[in-house]
Amino acid sequence: MTEPEKITIIEGPPPTFQIVTDPLLFGFTEGPGPTQIVMCRLRAVNGPELIERCYRRWRDGESISLEFRTEDGLTNQAPIVAARWMEVEEGDLFMLWLSIEDTDIEIEFGFGLDDYDDFGDLFDDRDFNIG
Repeated sequence: MTEPEKITIIEGPPPTFQIVTDPLLFGFTEGPGPTQIVMCRLRAVNGPELIERCYRRWRDGESISLEFRTEDGLTNQAPIVAARWMEVEEGDLFMLWLSIEDTDIEIEFGFGLDDYDDFGDLFDDRDFNIG
């Protein structure tokens, strides 16, 4: 029986992705289209076993993907380019670095005036169109 080429998130909310800016990982972004390396942290019951599955696939020259549900409830997959686990109080923490196509990335920007209290009266609420 062949081992699956994906790791599936069975339960829980969709993963939160953080864009990686480490220049050491830029080599993973090479390919036919624009991609971005992102990292997500997941809790797992069997972190070492998941890492071993990734290493076996890579050793055999094969790829492995993370399958997850998006905020819309749709199923999506992204290739795993690096993986690590560590033991924490709550269990195993599974960290994955994924290659995401730029068209799949949603970036949210937050701007709150409360973040700029250090500037005193420099920022006045009526100077901004908040809506």
